[in-house]
Parts: sequence; structure tokens; C-alpha cells
Amino acid sequence: MMDVSPQAAVSEGPFPFVIISHGNSGSHLLYRTISLHLARHGYIVAMPQHYGNNRNDNSLGDKVENLQYRPRHVSMTIDALLANETFGKQIDSDKIAVVGHSFGGYTALALAGGEPWKQVGQPVAVQHDSRIKALVLMAPAAGYFIPVDSLAKVTVPILLLMAEHDPYTPAWNADVVVKGVPDQSQVTLRVIENAGHFSFISPFPPAMQNPGFLPSTDPAGFDREQFHNQLPAEILRFLNNKLWRLALK
Repeated sequence: MMDVSPQAAVSEGPFPFVIISHGNSGSHLLYRTISLHLARHGYIVAMPQHYGNNRNDNSLGDKVENLQYRPRHVSMTIDALLANETFGKQIDSDKIAVVGHSFGGYTALALAGGEPWKQVGQPVAVQHDSRIKALVLMAPAAGYFIPVDSLAKVTVPILLLMAEHDPYTPAWNADVVVKGVPDQSQVTLRVIENAGHFSFISPFPPAMQNPGFLPSTDPAGFDREQFHNQLPAEILRFLNNKLWRLALK
């Protein structure tokens, strides 16, 4: 459930703008704790569902087109919202950020200037977007940026959140980001104690929580509900600090 008012008037802006990119074969609805918190605190938030790489259609999941299309989806979302009669005039185009989880982290890095490579060592042509001014990466799939200088053009501030117990995007993914960007001081890294890869997803309703449904599971003893009482506020503080500071330069 999401507590929203679909037909409500939009307050007078301009407001900063955040796009949330979901993980591989995931859903745009999985990060409601983050999206609602940001929206309640002065952000316009968009949650696109990535074509061909979502829970209902994963036909592009293992194809190079997925690596190419995902960043483009986010840029198209920005274009659409800026051109929208209702939201366009309320968005501050100098304060745009991307929040990405897992493969959404790949998407965010590619958008911000990253040059990805396929696992077989071939470069992938992607569309960058200079409108992106900050990134929040949660357990990002950074393995596509291992070659030297792959992240040399990523110069925006980054909040990098990793899970202590993550078999899908383990600790070396953080090293790829921290060591790959040209200015390590731009990266704020925090490892979430006892968290798992899926702990960044908003808590599921009790009826959906079971060991057979991996996105609902966490390492023993980890309290996802409590974590999501803190995570959105941490993201908000980072974005407030970085986006407004950049605007003053």
C-alpha cells in the first residue's frame, strides 16, 4: 500500500527531482519507503519500470540491449517529466539525482558517465546524462565498470550503501566504485551491518514474507522494518546536502 493522492494539486516549486531505478527483474513499487519519504520532504520522485527487465517481463535481462536501454529509460523519464504540463514547471532541473539498487546502481553509474563493459570484455555504448547531479547506490552491480578508467567521467557526489552479507553484489563492488571515480572524496561509503542484498527493498506485507520468496528475506537477526525507518532519512540528508550545495557553486 502507498498513501498517495493521485488527483491532488502539486504545490508550488521548484522541487528537486529523483528517479529510482529498480534491480534486475524487479519492480518500480519495491522502494516505496524511500520514494514516499522523499516526496513528503519536498522532492518530486519518479519510479519507472524498466522495459524488458522487470518482474512481469524479463526478456532483455541477459542481453546487451538491457545494458544500453536502462540508462536511456531514466533519461526519457526526465525528458517526459520536464515536458509534463503539471510537473515540468515544478522541477528544478539543476537538482536531479538517481537512486539505484543492484542493477539500478549499474544504471545510475552509466548515466553519470560510466563506460560499461560486457562480461566478455567488450565495451557497451550507453547514453550519459549530464543533468544527473548526485547518485545514491544501494548494493550496486558495479562489475561492468572494472576496466581501468571506466568510471573516470563520474564526478558527481555518491552515497554508496553496501550490505555486509551480500552474495549477489559483494564488497568488491564498492571497491570498483571508490577506486574507479577520479575523486574518492566524492564517495560516502557505508556498510550496513548484517544486511543482505534485498534488505534495501521496502518491507513486504506479512502474507508475502516466506523463505521461498528471496526478495523478502534477510540475514538472521536483521530487522528490515527498523532499517527502513532510518534508510530514507539518510538518503534525504545526503541529497539535501549535495544537491543544494552544488546549486550554490
